[in-house]
Amino acid sequence: MTGAGAIEADANRRNLLLLITLRWLAVAGQVATIAIADLALDLALPLQQMGLVIVFLVGLNLISLHRVASGLEVSDSELCVELLLDVAALTLQLYLSGGATNPFISLYLLQVILAAVLLPPAASWAIVAVTSLAFVWLSRFYRPLDLGTTGHAHGASTFFDLHLQGMFLCFLLAAVLVVLFVTRITGNLRERDAHLAEMRQRAAEEEHIVRMGLLATGAAHELGTPLATLSVILNDWEHLQPIDGDGELAEDLEEMQAAIARCKSIVSQILLAAGEARPEETRRAALAGFLDEMVARWREARRPAELSYRNGVRPDLVVACDGMMQQMLFNVLDNALEASPGHVDVEALQQGDDILVRVRDAGSGFAPEALAQIGKPYQSTKPQPGRGLGLFLSTNVLRKLGGGLSARNLAGGGACVELRLPVAALAVEDADAA
Repeated sequence: MTGAGAIEADANRRNLLLLITLRWLAVAGQVATIAIADLALDLALPLQQMGLVIVFLVGLNLISLHRVASGLEVSDSELCVELLLDVAALTLQLYLSGGATNPFISLYLLQVILAAVLLPPAASWAIVAVTSLAFVWLSRFYRPLDLGTTGHAHGASTFFDLHLQGMFLCFLLAAVLVVLFVTRITGNLRERDAHLAEMRQRAAEEEHIVRMGLLATGAAHELGTPLATLSVILNDWEHLQPIDGDGELAEDLEEMQAAIARCKSIVSQILLAAGEARPEETRRAALAGFLDEMVARWREARRPAELSYRNGVRPDLVVACDGMMQQMLFNVLDNALEASPGHVDVEALQQGDDILVRVRDAGSGFAPEALAQIGKPYQSTKPQPGRGLGLFLSTNVLRKLGGGLSARNLAGGGACVELRLPVAALAVEDADAA
C-alpha cells in the first residue's frame, strides 16, 4: 500500500468508528422511543419485529468493531455498504411504525449527509437514490400505527399532536448528531489532507534531489576525467629533478595538488546531493575503524579547538563504507563547529538494530522555527546563498538507508544532532567481506 493509500485507509477506519458510535446511539434512541411509545403513549407497536431490527443493528456493530480491530484496510465501498445497511434498518423500522407518516422518516437526511461527507460523489448519489426510493415505497406500503385507547378517545387531533412532537424530536436528534459527527468526520478529513500535503512536500523534496542528481552526474562526467589527468601530471612533475631541487616550485606543486584534492571533494559532495557516491571511494571495512578514520580526517582538516570523541560500536561489524557516509558526517560536524568553535562532542554507539552517532556542540542551540524545519532545504539562518543544504542532504541520505536525523536543544546549552543508521542497511556478510 502506498503512503497516500495508507492515510486514506486510516481516515476510513476512524470514520467507520464514528459510524459505529452513531449506530450505538441509534440503537439506544430506538429502544427509548419504542419504550415511550408503548408505555407512555399507549401505541400498539410490533415489538417483536422491531426488536429483531435492533438486534440486527447490534450484530452489525459487533461485526464492524471486529473489522476495525483486525487492522485491515477499510475502503470507501465498505463505508457505503455500512450506510446502506443503516438505511435498510431504518426503512424496516419505519415500515413497522407508520411508513412515510412517521415523523422520524426525516432521519434519511442524516444518512444522506453522512454519505456526502464520507463517500465519493458516485456513492453519495447512490445513497440519495436509495433513500428516495425507500421514501416513495414507504408512502404506499407500511403498517399503519395503531393509536390504541388514546387514539380512539381523541381522534385525529391526538395523531396530529403526536406527529408534531415526533417531528420536533426528529429535528432535534438529527441536528445534534449532524453537528457532533460531521464535525468529527471533517476533522478526520482535515488530518488526512494534512498528511497528504506532507507527503506531497516530501515528494517535492525528492524531485529536488533527482534534479540535483542530474546535475551531479553531468558534473562528475565533465570534471572527473580532467581532474584525474591533472592529478597524474602533477604526480609526474613531483619526481622531476628541476622541481625536486626547487623548494618554491615544490611548494607551488603541493598547493596545486591540494587544490585538485579539494575539487575532487567538491565533486563528491555534489554526487552526495544525488544520493550517489564516487565508486572508487566505496569499500568494506569495520564500521568502528571507519568512524575513527573519518573523525581523524575531519579533525586534521578542520582543526577544532577541542574535540571529544567516543566510539562504542563493536569492532567486528563490517559495513560498506563510501564517501557519502563521510560527507554526511562531515556536514553535521561542520555545522557543529560553526555553532561552537570551542568544543565539539562526538559519540558513536550501537542501540538495538541501529547505529547512533550523536554530535553535540556548546553553541546557542537551534531556534524553535529551525527545529520545526530541520532537514528541509535552504532553512539556514546564515546569510550566504546556498546554505542550509548540509542537513537536508544528510537527512535524505539517511532516509534512503532507512534511518533518520533528529535534532534537539540541550538543557545546559548547545544542541545535539543524532544520526540513526540501521545496521541491516550497512552490514555485509563476513564471507563477502573476506
